[in-house]
Amino acid sequence: MGDPSESDQKSVETRVRDLQSAGVRLVIGSIVNASGVTLAKCVPVARLPVFHRSGMGASPVWDVFTPDGNIAFTKDITAVGDWRLRIDPAAVRVISDGLAWAPANVYSQEGEPVPNCSRTLLGSIEQRLETAGLQALVGHELEFVLVAPDRSMLDSPSWVPYGVTGLLEQGEFLSDLVTSSAAAGAGIEQVHAEYGRNQFELSLSPASPVAAADTVVLSKIIVGMVARRHGVRASFSPAPFPGTVGNGAHQHFSLARNGQPLFESGSGPHGITDDGGAAIAGILNGIGDLQGMLTGSVLSGTRLAPGTWSGAFVCWGYENREASVRFLASGVSNPYGGNVEVKPVDPSANVYLASSAILALALHGIENGATLPREVPVDPNTLSEEERRNSGIHILNGDPVTMIDSLAASQLARELLGEDIVDATVAVRRLEQSTFADIEINEVAQQLRLAWSI
Repeated sequence: MGDPSESDQKSVETRVRDLQSAGVRLVIGSIVNASGVTLAKCVPVARLPVFHRSGMGASPVWDVFTPDGNIAFTKDITAVGDWRLRIDPAAVRVISDGLAWAPANVYSQEGEPVPNCSRTLLGSIEQRLETAGLQALVGHELEFVLVAPDRSMLDSPSWVPYGVTGLLEQGEFLSDLVTSSAAAGAGIEQVHAEYGRNQFELSLSPASPVAAADTVVLSKIIVGMVARRHGVRASFSPAPFPGTVGNGAHQHFSLARNGQPLFESGSGPHGITDDGGAAIAGILNGIGDLQGMLTGSVLSGTRLAPGTWSGAFVCWGYENREASVRFLASGVSNPYGGNVEVKPVDPSANVYLASSAILALALHGIENGATLPREVPVDPNTLSEEERRNSGIHILNGDPVTMIDSLAASQLARELLGEDIVDATVAVRRLEQSTFADIEINEVAQQLRLAWSI
């Protein structure tokens, strides 16, 4: 999104009139910062053209606010300076109650893209894929737990994992959620009660990478608004209540080259093509380095464990929910065609950065001709340590310090995502770690239960 042209501005002014006719009074423009927290500016609808053209001011420290409100100053991000949030008018959505929302990109006062902007990064990776002749579709799954307004656990004595009971108990909330999401253009394809008490999961329609990530932010806004209307709150913490099931934010993606899918009709296992296999291998080879972009918060490691379907085992397999990369084959039961699900991602991650990491690793694997490792067709928990070692399977590290140290030291992460993005992410996560180092994990979870909610 460069400098707005005259035709762009006329289009934006037309959009203003349409929004006013729809009863919109205020427009929210948001970004997601390095710690996965959503921040925003809000303007009267008549000022939408200014929000697009000039942007609204924000201190660079916005990118390094931690989930508890501390600031992780770096050598480049200090109290000095100013950034501009410029909304994408093509992505404006009416949400409710006289409000509209749009994602924003971050620019300098001189009108140059800021290297810390996660949405700009994902857009550049989408362009890198296009340059390589590749098209990506991304589909997101979001898990959340409903809690009381005071952040305490709701009383649901009759809860059944994946049961109808939870759907009926929260039927009015879910009906409102689906209706509100459809009205805002956020395509929910299905929603179900999850394993955890008062936990739900929704699946969003696949879209191009940036559009799909935008829809995640929009969906979290709608979930938050609907939850408030029904007297509850929605926790997107990776571990709302340690010792119980955590929340994931799984990402599915498919790739095609000039319209030909890479995860079907090939000569490899389950129809995977050579490039498709290289993409999977790229993720498996680099996930340890870039794990901090997917599961980097101080609470992430409490969710990431064998036996929890969090994808803790670094391997791939057809419909294997314990593998970090679960493969879904094309067929009558899969209308979107062959795709892979990256399971370790959790909702404390910046969705734009998580998508950037996954797709950049996949492209890196293709460009370097990475070799698809042998499939793991069984639950890795059933294998001995020696069998796992012989199969090249290892477990993702659940220690937050190790995750972030690996990210900080990774030349691969810096090459694929940029120095500024990596340094900001490392800074906020290390400050989180030092802040909560001596606090019992249940207290940490209580303090951060709504930190990644909207």
